[in-house]
Amino acid sequence: MTILLLGGTADARHLADRLLQQGVAIIYSVAGLVRTPDMACDILVGGFSALGGLAQYVDEKNISMIVDVTHPYAKKMTQTAMMVAEEKDIAYVRFHRPAWLPQAADKWLEVSEWDEVLDNIKHATSVFLTAGQLSQEQINSLHQNHSNQTPTQKQILRTAVKPSAILPASMTWVKAIGPFSYQQELTTIQQYNIDMIVSKNSGGDSTIEKLNVAREKNIPVVMLSRPQVGIPLVFKETVFDDIAQCEAYIIKQYRN
Repeated sequence: MTILLLGGTADARHLADRLLQQGVAIIYSVAGLVRTPDMACDILVGGFSALGGLAQYVDEKNISMIVDVTHPYAKKMTQTAMMVAEEKDIAYVRFHRPAWLPQAADKWLEVSEWDEVLDNIKHATSVFLTAGQLSQEQINSLHQNHSNQTPTQKQILRTAVKPSAILPASMTWVKAIGPFSYQQELTTIQQYNIDMIVSKNSGGDSTIEKLNVAREKNIPVVMLSRPQVGIPLVFKETVFDDIAQCEAYIIKQYRN
């Protein structure tokens, strides 16, 4: 039995290491945009397009289980993985880490669309953009938005990989790879006089400290809600939000 683990997150690396320690045979897949992990298993870097797609790869490698530990916002990959697992009649297991929940002192502005982000940040003077890579269209909309409302607004875009989009003069790119400590986030927020944060609700510990700083400093956070992914009934019982339970299930299936 060979397991294909779709990774690219800290949770994926942790789960992969635990499975390897238990003698589980896995292939670890990662986009490889930031760094390729050093792991004692076969690693596929760059996705499946160049290999004929995920379905063909599953056939060629005789994959019997897909374990999806991609980012909560990787909707397309998750949908593809479920579709292929159902088509090939193989097991699908997903670890979907719990979302962050606002605390009493938080000033969250929860939104689901990019236009809502623009509406909520138009009067800010220094915006900390921590929602991953932005498209050229989104970058342009930010520039147009603040030009019409707050001409002096600055935006700080933090990503692990250099943006492919052309950035306006009002935007500063900061290259940084998490996890981030409370002190690191406090230093960044103070350095750029941040008065508004834009974030995805990624969950987990790697980037949560910016929210703790925001709470302490009374800084509003525009929080983009997670994309909705329809889970087929056949997979409902194999979607976990507890990584230990997910690991135990995989090992049990592997050994049966």
